[in-house]
Amino acid sequence: YTPSRDNQSNNLSLYQGQFSTVVNQAKTLAEKYPKSFIIWNILGASTAQIGMIDKSIESYKKAISIKPDYIEAYINMGLAYQHLGKLEEAIEEFKKALLVKPDYTEAYSNMGNAFLEQGKLEEAIDAYKTVLSLEPDYAEAFNNMGNALQGQDKLEEAIEVYNKALFIKPDYPEAYSNMGNALQAQGKLEEAIEAYNKALSLKPNYTKAYINMGAAFQGRGKLEEAIKAYKKALLHKSDSVEAYINLGIALHGQGKLQEAMEACNKSISIDPYYAEAYNYMGKILKDQGDISTAIDNFKQALKIRPNYEFARVNKLFNQACICDWTGIEEDRKLIPTIGISDQHIIPGMMTTFEDAPERQKIRAELYAKNTIKQKTILMPPIPIQKPKRLRVGYFSSDFRQHAVMYVMADIFDAHDRDQFEIYGYSFGPNDNSNLRKRITNSFDVFHDVREMSYKDIALLARQDKIDIAIDINGYTKLCRPNIFAYRAAPIQIHFWGSGNTSGANFIDYVIVPDMGVPEEYKHHWSEPIIRLPFWCQARYKDNYISERHITRKDMGLPEQGFVFCSFNNNYKLSPVEFDIWMRLLKKVENSVLWIYKSNKWVEKNLQKEALKRGVDTDRLVFAEKVPHPDHLARQKLADILVDTFNSNAGVTAGDALWVGLPLVTKLGKGYSARAGGYMLASIELPELITKTEQEYEELLLDLATNPKRLSAIKEKLATNRLTSPLFNPNHFTKHLENGYQQAYQRYFDGKDPEAISVPVIPS
Repeated sequence: YTPSRDNQSNNLSLYQGQFSTVVNQAKTLAEKYPKSFIIWNILGASTAQIGMIDKSIESYKKAISIKPDYIEAYINMGLAYQHLGKLEEAIEEFKKALLVKPDYTEAYSNMGNAFLEQGKLEEAIDAYKTVLSLEPDYAEAFNNMGNALQGQDKLEEAIEVYNKALFIKPDYPEAYSNMGNALQAQGKLEEAIEAYNKALSLKPNYTKAYINMGAAFQGRGKLEEAIKAYKKALLHKSDSVEAYINLGIALHGQGKLQEAMEACNKSISIDPYYAEAYNYMGKILKDQGDISTAIDNFKQALKIRPNYEFARVNKLFNQACICDWTGIEEDRKLIPTIGISDQHIIPGMMTTFEDAPERQKIRAELYAKNTIKQKTILMPPIPIQKPKRLRVGYFSSDFRQHAVMYVMADIFDAHDRDQFEIYGYSFGPNDNSNLRKRITNSFDVFHDVREMSYKDIALLARQDKIDIAIDINGYTKLCRPNIFAYRAAPIQIHFWGSGNTSGANFIDYVIVPDMGVPEEYKHHWSEPIIRLPFWCQARYKDNYISERHITRKDMGLPEQGFVFCSFNNNYKLSPVEFDIWMRLLKKVENSVLWIYKSNKWVEKNLQKEALKRGVDTDRLVFAEKVPHPDHLARQKLADILVDTFNSNAGVTAGDALWVGLPLVTKLGKGYSARAGGYMLASIELPELITKTEQEYEELLLDLATNPKRLSAIKEKLATNRLTSPLFNPNHFTKHLENGYQQAYQRYFDGKDPEAISVPVIPS
């Protein structure tokens, strides 16, 4: 914040940087004239300039003992205390100055700054108002009051007082930069960048303005411009940890992991206690596959800042990825508190740790509030006539070789072109795969918008006259929810992505299967629900599944024993399911558990957990990652797929059912904990859905020891997969389109969104 205008010594040497010389001169003079309060004040000011703050305070006290009404010494001593972070003591000194001179604007101004630093925003604003009542053209007071108002999230009022500061002092770069921050907080990123540019035109070496401008560019999705801004900041201040960490984040966003790592390392070398740098270093290491070192970095961030929830959830999630359940247990009691008060996290990361839809909604709302600041661009009026064909725009980062896209490609192909025009907006990488080519050919119009800002993508969708915008990502990797905050279309729907509420007011509906969200839990969603009677999964053409002859011996499986199979991502596993699986291995002779191994740490950790439960490690067989066609083929070697609880199998379950591998699941409360259930219901196998852990265990034991019953289940699955809705994308898409039509009709009729139930349509 702008410092006081009256806290400077009159000695010219101070301004020439000759502080050490002045200190020696002042000491000599103080010895010669010990009763000179002016000399003691000069000694205090000069020792402060060379960092000897405690000594400077002693000098100011000496000056005041000689002249108790010496207001300059009170002010300087207050500033010295403020420099030490002793804000209460600083405020007391400013108050003493005001006892001597009640209309002393500098005392009020400095006191306001101390209150601001304390976070006592109302007291700070009152102090600045007093300053302005005494001196109405005090630009610095307007600027600092704007900072306090910004701290109260009163952004419009803050911008108004920054403008007053600039009216008085048009060449005030700090006011422009602070106004840019307020505009950025409002989501007005283009205006914010303009304000930062004005600040930089006045103060070309203004590091903070470059950093804030970089953040605004990042907010627009303009990573290259952000990187340029951070590098300019570093040209002017080569030891800026903030510039380095932001540079690292932007480089990480571009997939430049090594460069991102170097930027984070640089910030840590400058400030070894910079928690954010350790946290972000951990994220990069995770993406590089070094999960163990990533966890060490998250722990270091927490050592520096124990209440750092973002680092806490990153640590927990990465521990879950390697099945380090002992490490997770250390923080078990904290799990219900993470991301529900003042610190936001990515909501979906907590679904693996607890089945709590009520807290998931709170997390999503907090995340949306803190990360998505864009304001809706005014929508055009409702059209007088309904369009002959509704224009539906699908927005995703995953139009490439991605598990979800196998089923989505079928849906795109199945759309009725007499009723719908289908547009694609891709803001993810182009992998040039056959699936990418198929997807692009499935759309009537396909846009690659990777290099466009959020606002420009929304405006492009407006230009395309999109009636319904579909967000496929939710809050998953590479998502861009900001597009929908600007509002790309009059109706905006979340479909498929994160399996959780958005917590945002700009998503009008969410599409789920009827079993996915029971009526008693619908209030845990911020959006009205479009309920479909069943769900859909990818059906793979026969020539997609590998024809390579794969044997149990090839996979390390016993020729004759029963094979329980868990191909879920390892982070979904917990001791609760594992306890059950180990008991089953003990009860079912010659049985094994075939587990997907996503990293090198999983095998050792799960073997250790098996031994704790009295199960030999050779009863666990680990499946390495293989090409997807081979993965589908090898699943035929297993007898049954065992589901996880808090976060069920998704695409994994669909793949298993398609190749004829039955799934046993347990219904939970949240959407993620009910995926197995709604898939089994969609393939008409409700007998494999359980409601309690005991039922789950008993059913698995019965199927593993009753070959006739299991054989009958497999025969039913073989029939149902070709006749039931789960693998019928054409039938599913008819229901999806019915939901779109109902949503559009409500909009056309001028009605607010409300829950929609799609009836069963004959195939």
